[in-house]
Amino acid sequence: MDCGTRDGRIRVLPPEVARKIAAGEVVDRPAALVRELVDNAIDSGASRVEVAVEGGGALRTEVSDDGSGMAKEDLEICWLPHATSKITGVEDLQTVETLGFRGEALSAISAVARLEIATSRDGGEAWKLAVGPAGSPEGEARVERVNRAKGTTIRVAGLFDSIPARKKFLKREAAEAVLCRQALVDKALAFPETEFRYVQDGELRLFLPAVPTRRERFCAALLGDAEARFVHEIFATGEGFSLSVVVGGSEIHRGDRRLQYVIANGRRIQDFSLLQALEYGTQGWFPNGSRPVGAVYVDIDPGLADFNIHPAKREVRFKDAPAIHRATVRALADFVRRENLGGGSAGHDGAGTTERGYGFPELRENDGPQVLPQAWPAALSDRAGPSYADAMRPQAEIRSGRLAMEALLDERPRFAPLPRPAVPAGDSAAGSARYLGTAFGLFLVAQKDDRLYLIDQHAAHERVIYDRLRARKPVVQELLVPYPFATESEEEDSFLAERSPELAELGILIKREGHGTWLLEGVPDAWKADESETVRSILDLGSSREGMADRWYATMACSAAAKDGDALDDGTAAALAQAAFDLPIPRCPHGRPVWMEITLDELLRAVRRKE
Repeated sequence: MDCGTRDGRIRVLPPEVARKIAAGEVVDRPAALVRELVDNAIDSGASRVEVAVEGGGALRTEVSDDGSGMAKEDLEICWLPHATSKITGVEDLQTVETLGFRGEALSAISAVARLEIATSRDGGEAWKLAVGPAGSPEGEARVERVNRAKGTTIRVAGLFDSIPARKKFLKREAAEAVLCRQALVDKALAFPETEFRYVQDGELRLFLPAVPTRRERFCAALLGDAEARFVHEIFATGEGFSLSVVVGGSEIHRGDRRLQYVIANGRRIQDFSLLQALEYGTQGWFPNGSRPVGAVYVDIDPGLADFNIHPAKREVRFKDAPAIHRATVRALADFVRRENLGGGSAGHDGAGTTERGYGFPELRENDGPQVLPQAWPAALSDRAGPSYADAMRPQAEIRSGRLAMEALLDERPRFAPLPRPAVPAGDSAAGSARYLGTAFGLFLVAQKDDRLYLIDQHAAHERVIYDRLRARKPVVQELLVPYPFATESEEEDSFLAERSPELAELGILIKREGHGTWLLEGVPDAWKADESETVRSILDLGSSREGMADRWYATMACSAAAKDGDALDDGTAAALAQAAFDLPIPRCPHGRPVWMEITLDELLRAVRRKE
């Protein structure tokens, strides 16, 4: 049969072609191998699981366990499509309690890679299966006797070697290895009673011993010792389900959802509603724009959830999702109120916290910078701004906006003013200008003599911060937990290697781990963005061989400046307007004008009061 023609006729694909296409729904990259094979290891009752990868997992991915193993007759058919011991009929889908149940994984893997399985039920008799990718000369299965302790080892080699078109879309080896590690962490979070090891290119990169609680596993897998003491675990129940929520205090908040997880019956799933519940339940207890660190564990009666709606079981349909959402929010909100979560940093047990307002630590006007035990520092400019102040203390204690702006502007620009900016600087401009209010959540409105000024609050604040950053040497804040990342090209790797001394001068501390993997160890104290945005911003500097410092400071200023729609109190807004008039260069670092002006004469002509 010629399958290459396109005459519109419907054909039944040859089995070897159909199997490779279907395999893509289950195995799209090495991390999927880790996910599927670790599922099988856990289902076998393993107490220890080790994952080893080479070449990002495409060259080799191997998963070993000490579980129940398989008999020879099971081994001979386990790789066939839909061969499974976990269900026998459609009705079993309503009560399935295992991680894997479709019998797709081994079949899909053998269609696109070389598969070897060595297994023993008792450590006495052991057998090995070898089968190659579908359509290859090694495609037939071979079974032979071997020596092995009780359990199973599955080795997958040469992923997509027989499908070059698919293999070329894999990321660099280091990036794929990071995804493999994350797939293992996803499983480890759900099964704290199981020991996990992750070995990359012959080196042990992660060891998670068995622990009694989900909280301990979450901390060991994702946080450092310094942050672990601020993590709590709470419990709740509902009709047909129970909840366990691991949540960090405000000391370890993040700027994105990278450290937020939802795990249902041992599977990490994508469920925006429960991520939202994690944030709703802790609303008001974290600085503006930050998110809690944590995981929502749902243990539910299998009859009340459908795990069969996604090929990789990443999504679940709950029979009563609103009830789970409400229970999560209620449990978190009650715990936050009861335990005074987000209190002072004197200790994770709440000692030394104040009782006013919502229990946030008291900040006094003469206090120095507040040091929070978190991995990602808040921007200095953000600390001075109203949104951070509003989040961190009761309204009555908020300092005036003018004091806040004075704190922000305590180091004035050191370069001389340029000749005649758009609005005369000094007393003749700022001294007689009058702040009137805001418009559209974007502009500050000011009047001077016979002119009306619309000041772009983001552009003005951005330029103020930029000038301040340029005028002082960066203060580096080292991260409590260095952030690992992988480059995606040789050019990015070379850029980091060659320019790391210059990056250090900008307050960016990085360390090379090898094989395209790096550690981010420090950032400027004024840096505000989350981890992924930080890495992307650093790598983007590679296109700025000249003017790298200007671009970095502009990026920092843009990230920290007040955004469109941010509400400034009148004192802060007036002080920012005056600071804008004092700017030597009334343009943002990206070149946009800070303000526009309209004369009284132009207004009168616009309303036809003057010809």
